[in-house]
Formats: sequence, C-alpha cells, structure tokens
Amino acid sequence: MGGPPTTGRYMGWWGHIGSMPQKGVVTYALSPNRQRPTAGMMHAAVFNTFRRFRQQVLFFVPPLFVAYEVMTWASERNEYLNSKAGRAEAGDEE
Repeated sequence: MGGPPTTGRYMGWWGHIGSMPQKGVVTYALSPNRQRPTAGMMHAAVFNTFRRFRQQVLFFVPPLFVAYEVMTWASERNEYLNSKAGRAEAGDEE
C-alpha cells in the first residue's frame, strides 16, 4: 500500500493530481486569516507606526521648519514695514 502497484497504470497516490476523483470525501479548511484575523494587530500597529515615522521624519520636518521660519520672518518684516519706522525707511511718509 505504500508504493506504486506493480501491475496496471499508476495514477498517483491518493489525493494527488492524476488519481481518479474520490467520491464521498469532503474536506473543509479554514484559512489562518479567518481563524484569528486581529492576532497581533495592536502590537504591529504601534511598532509599524513608529518605524514608518522614523523613516519619514527627515522628509517632513526640515521643510516644515523652513516654512515656519519663512512665515515668521515675513510676518515680522510686514509688521516692521507697516510701522512708523518702516514707512520712514521706505520713504512713504504722507
């Protein structure tokens, strides 16, 4: 029973491709994803978020810092140019 028969045509071991279809045998299986779909979800969320943040922080923070500094400089310059001293420097005295 362990190997191919010595006479006739060998069609493969039971259940392998090439064997004749078995009748009356039903097999049910459940995917591992359906058994525990949220297994390790919170652990992965914390560590994946940290990993992604660490990898992307240098693409996000320097431009944000530069934009903040430019806006601060522009606001201060605008306030100065609209002050009495700024108007006197620009020569817009009326």
